Amino acid sequence: MPSDVPPQPPRPTSRRRLPVLLAAVLVLVLAVVGLVVVRPGPVERWLADDPAAPSVAPPEPSPVAVLAGTDIGAPMPATDGLRTVLDPLIADTALGGRVHVSVTDALTGQQLFERGGGTGTVPASVTKLLTAVTVLTARGPGYRIPTTAVAGAQPGEVVLVGGGDPTLAAGDKGFYPGAASLKDLAEQVRTALGGTAPTRVVVDSSLYSGPRLEPGWDDDIPTGGYGAQMTALMLDGARKDPKASQGWAERVSQPDLTAGRAFARLLGVPESEVRSGTAPAPPAGSTEATEAPGATGAPVGATGPGAQLGVVQSPPLIRLVDIMISDSDNIIGEALARQVALARGRPASFTGAASAMTEVLSELGLPTEGLALADGSGLSRRNLISPTLLTETLALAASPDRPELGGIFGGLPVGGWSGTLRDRYGSVPGTAAGAGTVRAKTGTLTGVHAIAGVVTTAEGRPLTFAVLTDRVPADGMEPARGALDRIAAALATCGCR
Repeated sequence: MPSDVPPQPPRPTSRRRLPVLLAAVLVLVLAVVGLVVVRPGPVERWLADDPAAPSVAPPEPSPVAVLAGTDIGAPMPATDGLRTVLDPLIADTALGGRVHVSVTDALTGQQLFERGGGTGTVPASVTKLLTAVTVLTARGPGYRIPTTAVAGAQPGEVVLVGGGDPTLAAGDKGFYPGAASLKDLAEQVRTALGGTAPTRVVVDSSLYSGPRLEPGWDDDIPTGGYGAQMTALMLDGARKDPKASQGWAERVSQPDLTAGRAFARLLGVPESEVRSGTAPAPPAGSTEATEAPGATGAPVGATGPGAQLGVVQSPPLIRLVDIMISDSDNIIGEALARQVALARGRPASFTGAASAMTEVLSELGLPTEGLALADGSGLSRRNLISPTLLTETLALAASPDRPELGGIFGGLPVGGWSGTLRDRYGSVPGTAAGAGTVRAKTGTLTGVHAIAGVVTTAEGRPLTFAVLTDRVPADGMEPARGALDRIAAALATCGCR
């Protein structure tokens, strides 16, 4: 059960140019919940056309000093010093019998310490870091996922076509802030149809193929509130209640048909007239919504079979990535993985997404030895990721050569402050130094515990780190988390020379 839910650049080496120093410093001063939202460089442009995107978040009092400053002249920890500090912590029996670690200098990309760093390990939700990097590479931060309505084969028939947006809402306000709305889409359809009344809704979720549940998911995932049937059309991440709190939530069993019924109600069509099907081919010479994400419908009268009647767009991918990482949202993770597949011409399935993600990581020059992907959320126990791949991915994302990847840092929880680390780093002995200095993605399945992110040493040197363990006793979650946090906190206090 989970509890947290382009040109080819050279592979990162031990010698990076000075601009990496500046990029890493910029990344590490990204603001967090309750502070002014500062996004680097082109991110402002990616969000600029979204009127719902505020430039400043509501102020909140800060309980801790958040994100200690970095010093580009700070000394790099020595491998021997790191070994002296980390070896006893890695040997903690609370971490089980298989612990793999990698620590990398964020400014140069040089690996400073590893223990089984190249070994594929069950990663749980830290998989989402790879999902984020691959979708930002394949689609770009500003891409928006369309949901369209087209004219059906019969008069009065409207086809609702899912494009894979997991945040779609029925009304003005759904679970996800700034989500596209079926209410807006219904208004476009009525305008396009003129005086013709809709009589039937056909639900087309054929964009996704293959099984709706990944075979490596635990048996309780579909009913346990952390996963759902993956369909190309859904409302509110398949939640039954759009007002549900973050984390666990009851999910609907047929997300696509549930969305279709909501759309029918908005069009005044009886729910009995909702069925599954596929959209007619678009008329010759028409432009599909997936090729024109800024489109907003069709002119009145263009209602022949396959004609577009309306389209709504998801928030930009950079915002979905932010939500996925900060809230460990598994449904968004799976949807974004499928966007990688679609961008690479692969089937939008679990296997197609895994193949496309692996391809992108390899093209980025990242070490894929020991990598086996089965999904994009980390719910699958068939996933294997090495700590070294994670630390090199984080270092690459800080590089000025890939500014679009910097978006993965905005959602990283901060120790003792936000997200899945809000209640960590302080209550467990030996972890307090990580409060405000550790930013990381966590991962948890029964027996699997992981953490990967960035930390600033006491002298101001930023490091990337990953610790993965997948043989913890089933009842050992809290001790294992404490042991992981002590490792990250030790890096925060480390001079290690």
